[in-house]
Amino acid sequence: MRTIWLSLVLAASLFVPVTGASAGETRASQILDRFEHANQWRDHVMIAAHRAGGLQAGKKLYPENSIAAVEASIAMGAEIVEVDVRRSGDGAFVIMHDSWLDRTTTCKGEVDKRTLAELKQCRLVVEGTGIATDETVSTLREMLVATRDRILINLDNKLDIGALPAMITVARDLGVADQVIVKENLWNRQRIDAARAVLATTGGGFEFMPIIADDAVRDAAFAEEVGRAFSPHAIELINWRAGAETLTATGGPLFSTRMRAVAARGNWHLWADTYAIVNKPCGFLAGGRGDELAVAASMPREAWGFWADRGATIIQTDEPGAAIDWLAANGYRVPYVGERRSAEPAHTASIN
Repeated sequence: MRTIWLSLVLAASLFVPVTGASAGETRASQILDRFEHANQWRDHVMIAAHRAGGLQAGKKLYPENSIAAVEASIAMGAEIVEVDVRRSGDGAFVIMHDSWLDRTTTCKGEVDKRTLAELKQCRLVVEGTGIATDETVSTLREMLVATRDRILINLDNKLDIGALPAMITVARDLGVADQVIVKENLWNRQRIDAARAVLATTGGGFEFMPIIADDAVRDAAFAEEVGRAFSPHAIELINWRAGAETLTATGGPLFSTRMRAVAARGNWHLWADTYAIVNKPCGFLAGGRGDELAVAASMPREAWGFWADRGATIIQTDEPGAAIDWLAANGYRVPYVGERRSAEPAHTASIN
């Protein structure tokens, strides 16, 4: 399956040299090269750590959206950390998934009802353990400083799309805009036009990634339209499923043969999600083929391997360490300069 997929892009990449890292390149610049040249790196699956990472073998080790989780994901070899952005009551950008503080901090109440100074009194909690850490709610600026030149950062905007220009301004002030990926859900022409209008006022120098979900989009034609509108380097393709459905056998409408061909022509990555939504376990965003199947059921080939074989070259996961180890051991990753490839393939159970 993967061989067939790679043949789709052979012609596009045959005459483009794959360059190694120079002595002056940072880790982030090496990752950015692979992000921006999808057709040259179809044999490498990049890993994005969902909410900065924090899980290991199903156990929470770090608070979500924490700098501690970022540090762990960098150490594991992840290429991207995904974090969520909200505003404090006095307008500061802060890193927080929920609109309330109760689940992930020692505080209670709504994020936008607290000043930044008040939020700085809230300690992050390792969810499910009750352990309060010494780390407090981070600002966007602090998170960008922590990731600078070390890893790409994907900002999940929990605010109106109009907040994007101000977020990018923070990144530009720190000289890291080129290491930032921002994304927005697109499902019709009106959403495309709204995103283009905002991006026109933002300026360039950063990565914009559209998100397409199969509850609204069910063919590759819309992805082609999005590609023409934004020339992205990646599109996040969300595979929803009802909890009672069986495992997807095909990857759903967004991982069709035509979608893979469209991605090759557009030179963009297919980004798959394998994490589970809170209260919706078993890989709700992956047609049942998510992190729990990979880790709890010890079937990584039926989860991460399945999506890689259907063209995904970026996988967003709650289990970055386990995913990287399995993908590397089974030939789905190309080492970076200074990295060693795992020598032994990981043999796992199969449901086929």
